[in-house]
Amino acid sequence: MSYQRTDLFNPIGFVRGASPFVEVSWVIVKNLFFLSAWPWPSSFKACLLRLFGADVGCCLYLRPRTNIHFPWKLRIGNHCWIGDRCEILNLEFVTLEDNVALAHDVYLAAASHDIRSVSMKYKNLPITICRGTWVATRVFVGPGVVVGENCVLGAGTIVTQDVADDTILIPSPPVIVGKRCFTYD
Repeated sequence: MSYQRTDLFNPIGFVRGASPFVEVSWVIVKNLFFLSAWPWPSSFKACLLRLFGADVGCCLYLRPRTNIHFPWKLRIGNHCWIGDRCEILNLEFVTLEDNVALAHDVYLAAASHDIRSVSMKYKNLPITICRGTWVATRVFVGPGVVVGENCVLGAGTIVTQDVADDTILIPSPPVIVGKRCFTYD
């Protein structure tokens, strides 16, 4: 069996989109106002996002402990809702169109790696969640995905390919693997 080196990671080709000073400033602001459990007003957080280059529409409701990696690669439409502990790993653009709701603990990952590459080459692709879509709790949306208009992504769903308009997606139904039988010691 041959040994394949897997320690050759090379970040060449990745464009961060902001200067190191802006990135450090964002990390400080994010820790104080976004990752905090304190319920800072959504209008204040929307202003901070705009200050760091995000395109944010009106009436954004943003719950505490939301982790947005690069606000300068974020577009949020009007009347959007982002729940507690959402993670937006936007190494490429993430777009939430009008009237999109992200429930708690949603993970949007516009970033990945090519698993066949010995240098773990980046495979970052944008994500778009189209208008009127509800993304329920603990949903994962992977890089390059476009979720159509008026969709519902049910709790716990893993989305790795595009979703057509007006689709309701749920994870696989549970499978019974046996009965629980007690023993008495």
